[in-house]
Amino acid sequence: MSAIDRTLLQPAIVLAIWTLVMLFWTLATRLPAMRRAGVNMGDLVGTKPADADRALPAGTQWKAHNYMHLLEQPVLFYVVVFALVLMGVNDFETRLVAWGYVTFRILHSIWQATVNRVRPRFYLFAISTALLTGLAVRAALAAWGVEPF
Repeated sequence: MSAIDRTLLQPAIVLAIWTLVMLFWTLATRLPAMRRAGVNMGDLVGTKPADADRALPAGTQWKAHNYMHLLEQPVLFYVVVFALVLMGVNDFETRLVAWGYVTFRILHSIWQATVNRVRPRFYLFAISTALLTGLAVRAALAAWGVEPF
């Protein structure tokens, strides 16, 4: 088996690590907020995210919301990156778009977890979605044997 070029995997790994950073940030802020709010985890049965939204400060929940977002759309990013790697697509432009996606997702996380003004957050999300769309189109072209434009 020949060695694969792993450089396109790097942005996917960075995003996975960032997702874990957001998880730990969520826990570091949410658990103390739960204690302050008098929430006893031992008493909780079958709760939903909306329950925490009602019981905890919004700024605390922003981190949790972002963590959940990182388990949604980025799943498509991982699939597309792994497909591109398997097909041997690893040109500079593809890597640049992948790193752009990760950069804008991290900026989106930081914004949502701290300031959370919706319009700028939407723009960060829209840019990252456009970059992901470009990667997916690139993967589709490669899967059907079409050279990129």
